[in-house]
Amino acid sequence: MKRFGVSLEDELLDELDKLVETHAFPNRSRAIRFLIHKHLTEEQWKSNQEVSGCLVIVYDHHKPNLQNKLTTIQHNYHHLVLCSQHVHLDHSHCMETITLKGKARELQEIADKLIAVKGIIHGELVMSVIGEGNSRISQKSRLKSHEATTEAT
Repeated sequence: MKRFGVSLEDELLDELDKLVETHAFPNRSRAIRFLIHKHLTEEQWKSNQEVSGCLVIVYDHHKPNLQNKLTTIQHNYHHLVLCSQHVHLDHSHCMETITLKGKARELQEIADKLIAVKGIIHGELVMSVIGEGNSRISQKSRLKSHEATTEAT
């Protein structure tokens, strides 16, 4: 791991310190690494690379045909769906998490279709990278970053 200095305006440094505190990062370096990884992940999604993601949807299961519509859409995109998990939140509401892998635009497409189904209360797609082959950051760097975070906690 290499060290370098960063010059920031006072206001930007204050915002970085708030981020460190809010997310309980052990130090500023870890927060900066997090922001860089987040930016690179977003770039992969924008360039339609092979990525992974998790779609979370919450819905009222009493809505007629809702579950059939959700299942049909997932089957239409079976090549993207790795797995799904169904959770009963209360008597009326369910949450489903759907793990996806594929081209970024296709993941966004299935997410948009599922979220648009009548009866969906909330839906959000969280993006991630697949691994070393698609990331500009090496696996070695990620492992060292993880080790440093683990040691600090």
